[in-house]
Amino acid sequence: MIARDVSKNIVEDWTNQKAIIVLGPRQVGKTTLIQKLVENKKVLFLNGDNPQTRLTFANANFNFLLQTVHDYDVIVIDEAQRIQNIGVTAKMLIDAKLDKQIILTGSSSLDLGNEINEPLTGRKWEHQLFPLSWNEVKNHYTFANAYERLEEFLIYGLYPEVVTESKKQKILLQLAGSYLYKDILELVNIKKPDLLMKLLNALALQLGSEVSYNELSKILGVDRMTVVNYIDLLEKAFVIFRLYPYSSNQRNEITSKPKIYFYDNGIRNAIIGQFAPLVNRQDLGALFENFFISEKIKKLTYNGFYGKTHYWRNTQQAEIDFIEILENEISAYEIKYNPNKKVLFTKSFTEKYHPKNTYVVNKDNFWEYL
Repeated sequence: MIARDVSKNIVEDWTNQKAIIVLGPRQVGKTTLIQKLVENKKVLFLNGDNPQTRLTFANANFNFLLQTVHDYDVIVIDEAQRIQNIGVTAKMLIDAKLDKQIILTGSSSLDLGNEINEPLTGRKWEHQLFPLSWNEVKNHYTFANAYERLEEFLIYGLYPEVVTESKKQKILLQLAGSYLYKDILELVNIKKPDLLMKLLNALALQLGSEVSYNELSKILGVDRMTVVNYIDLLEKAFVIFRLYPYSSNQRNEITSKPKIYFYDNGIRNAIIGQFAPLVNRQDLGALFENFFISEKIKKLTYNGFYGKTHYWRNTQQAEIDFIEILENEISAYEIKYNPNKKVLFTKSFTEKYHPKNTYVVNKDNFWEYL
């Protein structure tokens, strides 16, 4: 098993006083991670994907729950968002002070159905698990081996099974076909599933570019709010994430166009059906940018980063690819795959915002920032 960076964070929150929630897309290793953490403990493992489990534990009464969990130290509820009122069930167990650790996992933000967040307010520690990170792969395979596989990671991504198995395209095509969106399609009862796939294709083709909701609505033939709602759902299912432009005027940040990135390069490439080697690709720069920014998001999340992340662009189209802001200090990153490409940070940014750090990231030094 490849050791996961989030493990130490979960162990620190292991108190039996609050539920531990582990969120992340399907197939990133949530179940494997939990199984490793609960070794040598008496564990009740419930799977929300099982119809009988959903039927049995939806609206279960307190006495039934007490009898069910009596002989166990840990209660794990996998894909918990699929069990009706599971948040209320978990709340009853926590409030009973049974000295048992409750662990819930989910492949969406769980508030898709408000099953968890409201009942467990003040009673949960929340953690996010991503596809494998550069740091995890490097630590497992050694730096030299991981770096040799950089092209593979840019094309096929870092889902655990993709990294460890040989049938990479087959695995990715299955994931990108519908499996990742199972919770969206079932929980939200989307009326136009084909539209979801068309939207994903459009977003994949615009990787690393500003996204206009109005333009997407015209391309897809639906109203703007439908596009916004579908993008919000895809973000809650951990398929994509938005990066908003930085401005000293926060109102401008909210109304300006975001950039949309994929949490995994392989999923993005599977959506557009493109697994060609880097030498034959026109989107190499976008692939490397998506890889680096998604890796930064993983690292910052695992390290408890509480600042903000943005990109920056002015009306003259000068741009900074990635910005971290913490305690009013700015670190700015320009991301270029080719280490020989000359990069200058525009004075219109540096003279106005006075960044503490400026970094030029390329294929020869990206690991220094991850």
